[in-house]
Amino acid sequence: MQYVWFIWSLIILALWAIIYLLRKESRKEMLKMSLITMPFGLTEPLFVPEYWMPPSLFDLAEKTRFDIESLIFSFAIGGIGVVLYNLIFKQTFQEITHTERNHRRHRLHIYILFVPAIVFLILALFTSLNHIYCGTIAMFLGGLATLYCRPDLKRKIWVGGILFTVLYFIYFGSILPFYPQYVELYWNLDSLTHILVLGIPFEELLFAFTFGMYWSGLYEHIYWRKLIHLNKARN
Repeated sequence: MQYVWFIWSLIILALWAIIYLLRKESRKEMLKMSLITMPFGLTEPLFVPEYWMPPSLFDLAEKTRFDIESLIFSFAIGGIGVVLYNLIFKQTFQEITHTERNHRRHRLHIYILFVPAIVFLILALFTSLNHIYCGTIAMFLGGLATLYCRPDLKRKIWVGGILFTVLYFIYFGSILPFYPQYVELYWNLDSLTHILVLGIPFEELLFAFTFGMYWSGLYEHIYWRKLIHLNKARN
């Protein structure tokens, strides 16, 4: 059990590496978003032990509430989340012109980017919700706010959430046949809904959907990019 979380983080990192090696045209986007996402692994003390308490390398989670695995995991899902939709639907990025950027809906561009952080802080400070719910609500509202600024990303945002949930379901389920009691032992189920979907906590699937929903369109939103089909890009 000591190395399950570490093995888990390496599995998702290996998937990141495969995509990175095979999709040369997506490397820059993957790396940028992975580096942006990685520091979120430092928020682990908000979830340990309130949400879960996994054994970690050098017993760091138990001793400090930080762990190395969370940094690896956050790095990997950041890059995968931003390109997963493009892998399935063969899309790439094109820069938005300065004329388009002057549209009135983009006046709130910067503020909308901070919606998830603001919502999370409000919920964490002024409610008794478990932080996993604060995070999923924050990302969901962040995704909706993005839709106001970038309605062209509507399909990617919703489908991206579904795609990442499916991927995450497979990823999470990959370890449970070998360690069927892992969730029961290390998730604080009494503070959650106690709903398990084939052994996977419902909260994990909520996280996967809202993360995929928000993160799938985040690169385009931050860096002023729009999606085009690969065939059009080559022409």
